[in-house]
Amino acid sequence: MTFACAAMVSLLVSAPPGAGAPAHPKGYVCRRAAEPIVVDGKLGDASWADAPWTDTFVDIEGDKKPKPRFKTRAKMLWDDQYLYIAADMEEPHVWGTLTKHDSVIFQDNDFEVFIDPDSDNQNYGELEINALNTEWDLFLPKAYRDGGPALNSWEIPGLKKGVNVRGTLNDPKDTDEGWSVEMAIPWSVWREHTKQALPPREGDQWRINFSRVEWHHELVDDKYRKVPNTKEDNWVWSPQEAVDMHRPETWGYLQFTGKSGNVPFRPDPTLAARNLLMKIYWAQKPYHGEHKNWAETLKDLKIELPEGVPAPTIRLTKDGYEATIPLAAEIGGPLTISQDSRFGSGIAK
Repeated sequence: MTFACAAMVSLLVSAPPGAGAPAHPKGYVCRRAAEPIVVDGKLGDASWADAPWTDTFVDIEGDKKPKPRFKTRAKMLWDDQYLYIAADMEEPHVWGTLTKHDSVIFQDNDFEVFIDPDSDNQNYGELEINALNTEWDLFLPKAYRDGGPALNSWEIPGLKKGVNVRGTLNDPKDTDEGWSVEMAIPWSVWREHTKQALPPREGDQWRINFSRVEWHHELVDDKYRKVPNTKEDNWVWSPQEAVDMHRPETWGYLQFTGKSGNVPFRPDPTLAARNLLMKIYWAQKPYHGEHKNWAETLKDLKIELPEGVPAPTIRLTKDGYEATIPLAAEIGGPLTISQDSRFGSGIAK
């Protein structure tokens, strides 16, 4: 779900993630498609048989909330032209209302994709789709918490998408099995927004996450209607630890390979440093609110240096600050973060 409503955003982006954040976000090794894929939503192409499913989705807040009522899984492939994404969703009542392109799709039950090629918390895309195959594509130069607007004018030329309903759409008289989504996102859409190789190279890692918005419904005059004054459920692949998909630092890792066989996922060697820099980012906000300037030491921010992480330096800039951890170049260092949560280094290659 994207929080286009400013009032809603203000309630969500002022607090850091909880202490129960996972040790490492989810990881997925994306294989090269062996054969062309027909994007019709049915997931019947032979290439999909070689793509593993992700873990079953969980609540957006992770273990703090009950498991989702219905099962959701996704899988991915790639070739020279596209990143392919497929998702399968159990759903006893498949319904939708929005048919206009770039509608606020999460007002229906939907499936959402978030992609940050550079892992820098900025310049990321979002794509939402409902059971009527209506999509909303938008681009965020910065996350909402950092003042980033949602650019609804952004489009994905050459996007292919398909939906398949296993049951009857918008018919409450029977029980459905669910619906599946298939999409092909061309690499060319990222050309202006990333320095990453397109298509990706062997071992490259991007950040990605998926969300499923599910509303509680009731029947009125034999039609589906959202239950009034009831919040939606948000189910995701990699937990966000907050009801906010716009925290790219918690998204999963998408690792590309063209090799056959079982290629292991490579955990991010910079993750502990990234977590510390995000801790600095969140602590700087209330510090600035109280002191009207930015802190220059961990002591000022009441942060203890984690074991095994090099000590950061905090340098004031004309725009705010830049915190730097001197990691070795071979693992992606040095790593920096600024007041707009922008990471200054990519994931290690």
